[in-house]
Amino acid sequence: SCEWETPMEFFDKQDAVYHFDLDVCATPDNAKCARYYTKEQDGLVQPWTGRCWMNPPYGRTIGKWVQKAYESVRGGVPDLVVCLLPARTDTAWWHDYCMKGEVQFIRGRLKFGKAKNAAPFPSALVIFRRDHT
Repeated sequence: SCEWETPMEFFDKQDAVYHFDLDVCATPDNAKCARYYTKEQDGLVQPWTGRCWMNPPYGRTIGKWVQKAYESVRGGVPDLVVCLLPARTDTAWWHDYCMKGEVQFIRGRLKFGKAKNAAPFPSALVIFRRDHT
């Protein structure tokens, strides 16, 4: 699957800092905010407002999610998007968008959802803020 559920403890630490309003791509079972968009609602075509959390599907559309996060904040709405992403520093979407945000590499590897083992890839937070784009 290209869906990697955000570990709750990890999210709680980020939420304590950023105070999220909207999870832009979630399921009813793994949503991290009271307001969220599901696959059926397609967060890529919905308006993002407030302070957004994004842990997108890690498949072929990941670049579109990162592009929307960057361009939305740059356009003035939302105030902030914090993206949990695989640290794929060799990809076009990383260079085109992530490098224009604030990048925080995560030490070690996350255990997503109810997985017994850590992910087979490193992760990073990429933060797009309206006052820093």
